[in-house]
Amino acid sequence: MEPSKRQQEQERKGQKRKLEEDDDDEREISYPSEDAHRVLLCEVSTQVTILNTTCSWSEADRATAKRATHALAELAKNEEFVNYIVDGGAVPALVKHLCAPPWSEGDVDSKPFEHEVEKGSAFALGLLAVKPEHQQLIVDAGALSHLVDLLRRHKDGSTSRSVNGVIRRAADAITNLAHENSSIKTRVRMEGGIPPLVELLESRDIKVQRAAAGALRTLAFKNDDNKNQIVECNALPTLILMLRSEDAAIHYEAVGVIGNLVHSSPNIKKEVLLAGALQPVIGLLRSCCSESQREAALLLGQFAATDSDCKVHIVQRGAVQPLIEMLQSPDAQLREMAAFALGRLAQDTHNQAGIAHSGGLVPLLKLLDSKNGSLQHNSAFALYGLADNEDNVSDFIKVGGIQKLLDGEFIVQATKDCVAKTLKRLEEKIRGRVLSHLLYLMHVAEKVIQRRVALALAHLCSPTDQRTIFIDNKGLELLLGLFGSSNPKQQLDASIALYKLANKAMILSLVDAAPPPQAPVIYLGEKYVNSPTLADVTFLVEGRRFYAHRICLLATSDAFRAMFDGGYREKDARDIKIPNIRWEVFELMMRFAYTGSVDVTLDVAQDLLRAADQYLLEGLKHLCEYTIAQDISLDNVSSMYELSEAFHAISLRRTCVLFILEHFEKLSAKPGHSHLVERIIPEIGDYFAKALSKPTNPEDPQL
Repeated sequence: MEPSKRQQEQERKGQKRKLEEDDDDEREISYPSEDAHRVLLCEVSTQVTILNTTCSWSEADRATAKRATHALAELAKNEEFVNYIVDGGAVPALVKHLCAPPWSEGDVDSKPFEHEVEKGSAFALGLLAVKPEHQQLIVDAGALSHLVDLLRRHKDGSTSRSVNGVIRRAADAITNLAHENSSIKTRVRMEGGIPPLVELLESRDIKVQRAAAGALRTLAFKNDDNKNQIVECNALPTLILMLRSEDAAIHYEAVGVIGNLVHSSPNIKKEVLLAGALQPVIGLLRSCCSESQREAALLLGQFAATDSDCKVHIVQRGAVQPLIEMLQSPDAQLREMAAFALGRLAQDTHNQAGIAHSGGLVPLLKLLDSKNGSLQHNSAFALYGLADNEDNVSDFIKVGGIQKLLDGEFIVQATKDCVAKTLKRLEEKIRGRVLSHLLYLMHVAEKVIQRRVALALAHLCSPTDQRTIFIDNKGLELLLGLFGSSNPKQQLDASIALYKLANKAMILSLVDAAPPPQAPVIYLGEKYVNSPTLADVTFLVEGRRFYAHRICLLATSDAFRAMFDGGYREKDARDIKIPNIRWEVFELMMRFAYTGSVDVTLDVAQDLLRAADQYLLEGLKHLCEYTIAQDISLDNVSSMYELSEAFHAISLRRTCVLFILEHFEKLSAKPGHSHLVERIIPEIGDYFAKALSKPTNPEDPQL
């Protein structure tokens, strides 16, 4: 999976140079009042006028021009003032002073403040370019060609501090002008700016090296022609040497340039690797500079996308351990890039077990709790890779990884999809030696691991293995132990696992409450319901007569058979009084006895269930249970369970249990839920014990 767009933009874009004097303190931004605004405009106008009237080599002009560029630069350090400076006409005046004034016959041999005025102008323009809306204005004023010329100031053999200073300020100005501006990046190349920048990478002045690398980093970002020219100018050997620099600022810029060069450029990526970049980049993972570590991790992730061999080489050269250590850094960006690199490396079979064995599993799982979407996704993708290796499955489960994946609150859909695929990948591996090892752990491991194994297998195992796991190897006991604990989280995890187990076995669903197929029965039919025709017994219900036929009732109910064919007094009675049953309920019960079917509505379902239980009409009981089950809610499930117990309504009782397991989190907030849990545990155990002990083959004659 590719890094997120935000991650790409943040990590691979050319960053703006911090254009401030080395000894400047941070300044608090102040907003000009009306009077201050007038003073500011007046100050800008004064300095612009000075610059426009001091274009000579006279010492006075040069000193005045230097002070003017310095004054404008000081103002430009406050971004709130930049627009006023630009509106005051400072840009063309500053551009004019990017090149030395023309030499005239009357000028003295010495060149006072040589390079200093140009340096001040480049510095001020670089600060103005911090605002993107001014970049094109500065370029259109002709600044680029002069800035590129300044990069070549060292060509005359001078390596003075002033020369290095003007070169550095010119490179910094180019960096800010080209920042996130594709057309200006191209203009820099067209003006010939890339070759001198590459040459400056070999400067003896560290600040010049850093400035040149910073400019190249910006120019290489998302500009293929610039990338190609940088490589053609033979920048790679020097950049790779810079990776080994002891100066953090140097190797940070170097790894940034290389990162931008290889991004989305597979051919350059190959050249970089052939040039020997891999080991020094891995070395930067232990840099004292977190920015260099971050860039190195991202670059390794990109290298790892090249081919499988490269993934293996990165691991063999020692990248895994420092990347795992970076996963635990307090720096969120560092964690994100480390997870990205490990995710790429984990897509190779040879690396997967090694990363897990080196301790990568637990920190990656912890990062799933992050509120940073990119960090969370990179971690999920790395775990997806690790899940592909059978040797890692047991470790996933032992450290609680399955529960972590199931419980996670994932920010973006791509992460949710990745986690779902990881669980599916793990599920496919719960067989053979993996399953044998997990069963072994359920017997010999610490209690907490035994429970984790049982929970995980409830979610991941095949239905054909459920009996082996949960009956033969006591997995059900572990789940019930968790469900009956006093720990709310353990209870919730167990309820979810039991519900999943039930669904996998295709048991405890509402359809189970529908009446099962009955043995063939011949019914008298609708026309004989409460008909005096051939009636040989009369029931008295609420003072009303209900005509019936003994032969029909004998055939449909053991209770009626005992009544009419046993030693009860009703055997020979013509009129039988029926107490405690409403007429409406009795009529429905008799209609079922005569026809084998009846519409059971919710308002009579409970009374009809009571009557059906009393008169042993199992088919009618199922119909009543099915209707009642549709009305189960958080508020009434406890009373419904009591109802099922009172009238031996097995299907309703099991439906209540399934409802409790499915909605346990909400039910746990209601009073009395602990007592309800205690009551249903035996029912859960009994049902699963019976259901999971049944043969799974529907054609099995023992079923």
